[in-house]
Amino acid sequence: MSILAASNVSQYFGGYAVFSGISVSVPNGAKIGLVGPNGVGKTTLLRILAGLSEPVAGSVSRARGTRIGYLRQEAVEAFAAHDHSVYEEMLTVFAALRAQGARLQELEAQMAAGDQTAAGLEEYGALQESFERAGGYDYEVRIAQVLAGVGFQEPQWTLPLAHLSGGQKTRALLARLLLESPDLLILDEPTNHLDVQAIEWLEHTLQEWKGALLVVSHDRYFLDRVVDRIWEMSPERVEVYRGNYSAYVQERQVRWDYYEQVFETEKARLEKELDFIRRNIEGQGVDIARGKLKRISRELVAIAELGLMGVQGKSWSETGVGGVRMMTVDEAAQAIREIPRPGRPPRLNLRLKSAGRSGTLVLRTKNLQIGYPGTRLFAADDIQLERLECAALLGPNGAGKTTFLRTVLEQIPALDGEVRLGASLQIGYFAQAHDGLDPNHQVLEELLAHRNLPIGEARNYLAGYLFRGEDVYKPVSALSGGERGRLALAILALEGANFLLLDEPTNHLDIPAQEVLQEGLERFEGTLLLVSHDRYLVDRLATQIWELRAGRLRVFNGTYQEWIGARERETRRAREAATQAREAARAPQKQQGVASQKTARTQAEAERALATLEARIAELEAALAQCGQQLEQASAAGQVAEIRRLGETYTTTQAAIDALMAEWEALAR
Repeated sequence: MSILAASNVSQYFGGYAVFSGISVSVPNGAKIGLVGPNGVGKTTLLRILAGLSEPVAGSVSRARGTRIGYLRQEAVEAFAAHDHSVYEEMLTVFAALRAQGARLQELEAQMAAGDQTAAGLEEYGALQESFERAGGYDYEVRIAQVLAGVGFQEPQWTLPLAHLSGGQKTRALLARLLLESPDLLILDEPTNHLDVQAIEWLEHTLQEWKGALLVVSHDRYFLDRVVDRIWEMSPERVEVYRGNYSAYVQERQVRWDYYEQVFETEKARLEKELDFIRRNIEGQGVDIARGKLKRISRELVAIAELGLMGVQGKSWSETGVGGVRMMTVDEAAQAIREIPRPGRPPRLNLRLKSAGRSGTLVLRTKNLQIGYPGTRLFAADDIQLERLECAALLGPNGAGKTTFLRTVLEQIPALDGEVRLGASLQIGYFAQAHDGLDPNHQVLEELLAHRNLPIGEARNYLAGYLFRGEDVYKPVSALSGGERGRLALAILALEGANFLLLDEPTNHLDIPAQEVLQEGLERFEGTLLLVSHDRYLVDRLATQIWELRAGRLRVFNGTYQEWIGARERETRRAREAATQAREAARAPQKQQGVASQKTARTQAEAERALATLEARIAELEAALAQCGQQLEQASAAGQVAEIRRLGETYTTTQAAIDALMAEWEALAR
């Protein structure tokens, strides 16, 4: 059953069609990822579906009583009229529940004073049951969990909303929406202002989400873990794919291949029929030839009006419309030649060519310390990076990742220790801020400043990076973040490096551009040092993980998934050690006894509850480890269905562990 449906929705701005004829439906409980190139109108469509904007044409229907929550990309205006704190804003979600709690307290006070009428007792019983069922005894715990989950530390809970930054306001709005639990949650780039820990928490939360979810995100790893279907948006339609992002990529290729086959088959049929018509239009078979010409005239008009029918899964012969003028043979031939080939979205033409083979050793460090005079940022494990490897440098913003890259590039000296680069290296550097670009240059000028090419060749080259027509004369200072990224990639590809240092290369790139960059890096016959929050890219490329944490760069020799497994085992050991330490601290207290029998009973009940929780957590963690092993085996065997089933089991088990740990921590205080 659909809780929301849009039919033939169109939107125009200043006479320009952003999209037209969009029809979609949101089934109850579906988790949908909306993808498409920048500028296709994804945010505009979300606003229309949420009821915040009206389409120029078409309609949107919503099931009666459906509650919709919408998270915009920037929530600066979300709390403009609110003068209370972050925590007070969260409490507003539970205003009705708190009113019930206040009434319960009134009734309890009356009963304590001896006023115990039958009507009062009946009201109290019904109200208490309703209050408990609605979460009246744990809503404050939920608020604390959600605020911590989206990255608000407890001292920040009292901050006035008006004093929050734009990113903090977006996180506060996300927290409130999660607490409101709408029937349909619409999220526009929800991970933009979250660190990795908060993103992982949000992934677990949305995996357990009971309502429907519609999310726009450039984070492919996030989509892989959260959604169960993909909407691929173009200006003319939304195509629906079952499964997560990775399943969508595979199915999309299958569809593209099918559309190509339909195109070739149907065009060949039309050409064959036209050949028959040409040979018989003035001979004995004139009536048959004219009938065929009239029929293919209808088909060609329909194709021109409606687009390539293979995309709709129909034979072109099904699309004829009546009442059209019969074409001449030459007109039909021209129309067949102009039938558009089924188009893939415009893509970058990235070709990263290695400048030649480097030596086996690419980078080695010893006793390295990174920072500036008087300011040490971190110390590093000894590093050894060899040819064709990819090291992914992970860590929070401000930890020193870019400073490390500049040290490797010999732009700044290390505080201490040794940095040694290998032989025959040609280094290419992609800066996060694209500060190597001259803002006073036009796009074409900037390219020519790095490589002297004929103007025509330079323009053709830039067209491969989607700078077409007058776009090549745009000043660099006027480019968007995504355009600057594409220009920087175009220049990087010209340099022919064999050792690439990439600082957040997918920032501001839409998903199609991210895919092209990933494919180019996978084909690259050189060595990579990658700084990125793009977990999907890291997962596909990395052979080493360098983690920056607590003033130390730790080297892990293995893939991203192997590193995640090691991190989870480390976390589990830390929990076990903390449990043992608390048990040791309680032992003397148990020997001394307690002050009263009532306190002893309370303590014993708490101990039993803790022991039960710990046993359950241990049981689930063992199951999680076994599931992880089974996932590795299924991945090695290429068992797609089993991987999906085990992935869902893994996610559910991890969420259960997290919930039990929160309950355990509350009891252990």
